[in-house]
Amino acid sequence: QVQLVESGGGLVQAGGSLRLSCAASGRTFSSYAVGWFRQAPGKERESVAAISRIGVTIYYADSVKGRFTIFRDNAKNTVYLQMNGLKPEETAVYYCAAALSVQAMGVGSGVHYWGQGTQVTVSS
Repeated sequence: QVQLVESGGGLVQAGGSLRLSCAASGRTFSSYAVGWFRQAPGKERESVAAISRIGVTIYYADSVKGRFTIFRDNAKNTVYLQMNGLKPEETAVYYCAAALSVQAMGVGSGVHYWGQGTQVTVSS
């Protein structure tokens, strides 16, 4: 069993930065790929970024490439999402998720564990 707790969300102006953290409990955290998803009101959930168990494989949605960076510290059971150049349309609840692989994570169907989400609001 893995429990995921997100933090670091908040209100930021357009062009600003935030760093989200996903802290996990459980000794098996390093056995999972971890990803970030987001969902804005009235919109479908979308995958933002994902990282494999030891960070060899990394995925970014085209919309965030060059602005967002995902990285993990398995010693701290934590995955981070550094978000730079934020845009108002990226206002959403951001969720951390764990799956057996980056590929298995997909659009969420392969996720084994979800966090409760953290709100990110980008003002124009």
